[in-house]
Amino acid sequence: MKMRRMVFAAAVALATAATGSVAAAPPADRDPLDASTLDTVRSQFGKLMELANKHDLKALHEMFWQSPSALLVAKSAIASEGNWAGFWGNDAIDQKLHDIATSGPAILEPDLSRLKVVGLTHDLAESYVPMTITVSYAGQDGTPRPFLMIIDWIKVGKDWKVASEIILPVPPVPAAKG
Repeated sequence: MKMRRMVFAAAVALATAATGSVAAAPPADRDPLDASTLDTVRSQFGKLMELANKHDLKALHEMFWQSPSALLVAKSAIASEGNWAGFWGNDAIDQKLHDIATSGPAILEPDLSRLKVVGLTHDLAESYVPMTITVSYAGQDGTPRPFLMIIDWIKVGKDWKVASEIILPVPPVPAAKG
């Protein structure tokens, strides 16, 4: 009888502990931003692509977070910077975008069916999209090539601004060994 009570007490304690821990656990995989906010960031991404393809440098400047911590990672034309480099702060970003826009055609074609936007916090979001970019800047020959674009967005007041834009070339698939 005593053993039966101990087993019952242990079972009740385990059930209570398990129920309590499940109830106290935060929801898994819950985005900190609601669907409407994520749609707003998606819309901002679309606006960014439109402005980039128009080479509207003034409007692009306004899309970026006005901070020395704003970042653009892109192809470099200067050997000492390496093939790709980070350009920090709005003056450097503006200059890089100017150089790219004035070098010849620069066309960004995102695969919007694969655009992913997630919230990181209530005032930070991240977008990811594969895209094709046609550009003649820094030795590129104007052939459309695959890239990935990763953008971190920061909420400034009521607006979502680009805090960092990372453009990465997708390397060619290695030839199959036969």
